[in-house]
Amino acid sequence: MTSLPRPRRAAVAAVVAVLLLGMCLRAPVTAVGPLIDRIGADTGLGPTALGLLGALPVLGFGVGSVLAHRPAVRFGLERVIAVALLALAAALVVRSLPVPGALWLGTAVIGLAIAAGNVLAPAVVKRDQPHRIALVTACFTAVMTTTAAVASGIAVPVSDAWGGGWRQPLAGFAVVVGVVAVIWGVRAVRAGPATAPDPPAAVSAGPPAVTMWRSRSAWLVSLFMGLQSASFYILVNWLPTIEASLGLDLRTAGWHLFVYQVVGMLSGFGVTVLMRRRTDLRGLGVAVGLCMTVAMVGLLLAPGIAVVWVVLAAVASGSSLVLALSLFGLRTAHARETAQLSSMAQAIGYVVAACGPLVAGWIGGTVAWELVLVLTAVIALAQAVVALGAGRPGLVLDR
Repeated sequence: MTSLPRPRRAAVAAVVAVLLLGMCLRAPVTAVGPLIDRIGADTGLGPTALGLLGALPVLGFGVGSVLAHRPAVRFGLERVIAVALLALAAALVVRSLPVPGALWLGTAVIGLAIAAGNVLAPAVVKRDQPHRIALVTACFTAVMTTTAAVASGIAVPVSDAWGGGWRQPLAGFAVVVGVVAVIWGVRAVRAGPATAPDPPAAVSAGPPAVTMWRSRSAWLVSLFMGLQSASFYILVNWLPTIEASLGLDLRTAGWHLFVYQVVGMLSGFGVTVLMRRRTDLRGLGVAVGLCMTVAMVGLLLAPGIAVVWVVLAAVASGSSLVLALSLFGLRTAHARETAQLSSMAQAIGYVVAACGPLVAGWIGGTVAWELVLVLTAVIALAQAVVALGAGRPGLVLDR
């Protein structure tokens, strides 16, 4: 058997590394949802505090997104990603320690560490696979959501195996993250600091970072990112609780969350077919927002067929994520701009998204969990409206 040429091997290795990174970017968050009632019972936290706990990593995504770009320019993409993964592994252990404040500290650091991967993965894809952005992004999100789905699905069974404890299931994933951190560390040593989004000359010659913040189109892309993320994190944190309030048992609700993420992964691949050779993405953006709206209304009015509405919501969510992440590369001219737009969009987007679980926890805990479905439907409608601007063809710095 003939081996692949060196450039081909390097390209394959780069894609595999990105996919392994994707494994680590959602499971530490999605495993919490099915266990959130057990966390509350063990720690004494009420619905509002648990909502804040669910929002904290998403807030970390927003704050960390602002911080990730400059170190990547200075030290290189691989080095920053490797350090972030090491911090993530440590934070997973800290979060599960039976020490006062460890739950909050670990959760906050988890959000900050994941933010680096969120921001820099699109820049790596833009740099290494500029002609396959949508496809590689779909593969990246597929791995990310599959791992997240498995974490959600097995959280309660693993917890039951540990006598109902929540700490062991949440800490165990640190082993996986640690292995991936070593892989990225090896890549960082081999690559050196020259793998920043662009070489130093391009950095000095390119447009200043502030230009992105003055672009109306960049703001619309950021809002699209935030609104679709808000829907996702509301459901990933509270769907089991919402379904339990509608009469489903907790184990079934946990597997519905698994279905939500697996179908979302498959939908991410499907939407790349519709995106192929298409420069105007407004129609797709509107369609996925309306699908989520219908799913939330259906779950509210006909909970007896909840799995149908969960599948429809998953189609909308998975498609929205691939569309949002692909816009970072499709709407920018080079990897440095991609990192800038990714940083801006995820900083704004995740601050918007963080409000979702927090407000949902307060509404569900003090009023009714059914109203959380109404909230998510309204967010999805707003996403459809924003898509009319975010999905327009062209580069964000050209308009």
